[in-house]
Amino acid sequence: MLLPEIKEREYRFKLALRMGFPIFSLILLFISHRLIINYETVDTTFYVEILLLFLFSIYFIFYIIYKSFDIKITDPISKTFTREYLFKYLQKDINTYKNYTLILISIDNLDNINNRYSIKNGDKVIREVISWVEEYLKCNDIVNFPMGHIKAGDFVIGLRGLKKDHISLVDMLFLKSDDLMVDNIEVKLSGAITDINFSNEVEYLVDNLFEIKDRKNISKNNKEINPQIQEYFVLNAVKNRLFDIMIQDVYEKQKPVIKECFVKLKTSDGKIIHQKTYIKILDKLGLRLEFDLKILEEIVLRCSKKENSIYAINISPTSIRNPSFIYNAKKFLNKNKKIIFILNELDYYSQINKYNDTLQLLREMGVLIAIDRLGAIHTSFLYLRDLDIDIIRYDSFYKKDRKYIDIIRGFNLMAQKKGLKTWIKMVESNEILEELKELEIDFIQGKYLSEIKNEEKDI
Repeated sequence: MLLPEIKEREYRFKLALRMGFPIFSLILLFISHRLIINYETVDTTFYVEILLLFLFSIYFIFYIIYKSFDIKITDPISKTFTREYLFKYLQKDINTYKNYTLILISIDNLDNINNRYSIKNGDKVIREVISWVEEYLKCNDIVNFPMGHIKAGDFVIGLRGLKKDHISLVDMLFLKSDDLMVDNIEVKLSGAITDINFSNEVEYLVDNLFEIKDRKNISKNNKEINPQIQEYFVLNAVKNRLFDIMIQDVYEKQKPVIKECFVKLKTSDGKIIHQKTYIKILDKLGLRLEFDLKILEEIVLRCSKKENSIYAINISPTSIRNPSFIYNAKKFLNKNKKIIFILNELDYYSQINKYNDTLQLLREMGVLIAIDRLGAIHTSFLYLRDLDIDIIRYDSFYKKDRKYIDIIRGFNLMAQKKGLKTWIKMVESNEILEELKELEIDFIQGKYLSEIKNEEKDI
C-alpha cells in the first residue's frame, strides 16, 4: 500500500474519532447525570432532551463530514498525494531531514494513450505505472515514500538521502521501463532527479526536475546556481539592459545580407547567462514582453547606425500578439529600415485571422516575418499554410544527410508557390554548401561562412 493511501486512512480514522468521541462523551455524561439526579423517577423531559441531543449529534456528524471534503490528501485516479498536500509534506520532510532527494516520473505518451485507447485506459495506465514503481522501490527496500501527482502524467517521489545515493537506482528504473506495457499498451517513461543541494524550497526543486528532464543531458559535474539567485540575475540584467549581443552573417549568393542576433544576459560582474537558462525564468517572472521590447529597441538603434544591414532577431510569438507590443514597437520601428522577426512556437495559435492582422501591422512598420524550424515542429507546417509570412527557415537536421535532400526540394517547392524566401543554418562544410547551392536556397548561414562574433556597440 502506498504511503498516500496509508495517510488517507489515518486521516479518515482520526476524523471518525473526532466525530464520535465528543458525541458519545456528551451522551454518556448526560445520561449519567440524569440517572444520578433522578434515579427514582424519569419524567418525559428526559426523553425530549435525549431527542434534542440525538438531533444535535446528527447535525454535528454531517457538519464534520461536509468539512472533511475541504481537505483532499490523495488524487482520486492515482491514489497518490495531491500536489498541494505533497508540497506541504515534502517541505516538512526537507526541513526535518538533512539530506533529501526528489525524483520525477513522467508518462511521456499519456496524452497519446488517452486519445488512442480512451481516458479510461489512460487512468488504468497511471494506476499500473504507480504500482510498478512502488513494487520496484519495494524490491530495493524502499517503502512508505511520499509520492504525489503534479500534473497530467507527471509524478514526484521524495526519498531521504542525496542524489548520489539514488542515481543508480533511478537509472535502472528507467532502463527497466523500456519494456513496460499495460494490457498491450506501450508505456514510455522518463524523468529526472535532484536534491537539496540545488534548493531547500520544494517549488524550486520541482521546477528544476522539469528543467533537467527537458535538457536530457544533465552532467554530474555541472554546478547548479541557486534558483533565487538565478532569478535575481535575470531580473537585474533585463532592468539594467545588461545584454551581450552576438551576430552571425547570413549569405545570399556569397554576399552577407542579414545579421542574425544571438542574445545573452550578463550579471553585474560580467558573467554570462545563456538563453536556455534565462528564457524560462523570463516566462516565469512575466518579463518576456519587456525583454523582447528592450532587445528590439537595441537592435533598431543598431540598424540606424548600419547602412544596408538587415538584422534578424528571435521574438516570442506571445509578445507579438500582445497589443502592448505593437503600441510600444511603433515608437522605434522604421519602415525604411528592414528587420526580421524569427518566430518559433510549439503550440498552434488558432485565432489565425487575428494573428495575420497583427503580422500585417508589423509588416507595415518594415518587419519581415520568418518561421523557424520548418520540418521539426508541426506548427511550422501549419503556419506555412495559414500565416502571411516572408521567409521560412528549415530545421538544421535536414542538411545532415543526402537522403533528406528530396525533402528540402519539397519544402522549396512549397515556398516558391507562396512566394517565400528560404533559409537554412548551421552549414559547416564546403560539401554541404555546394549541395545547398544546387537547391537554390536563398539564404545560407553557418560557421563555414561566418563565425558568431561580438559586434561593437555603437549607440
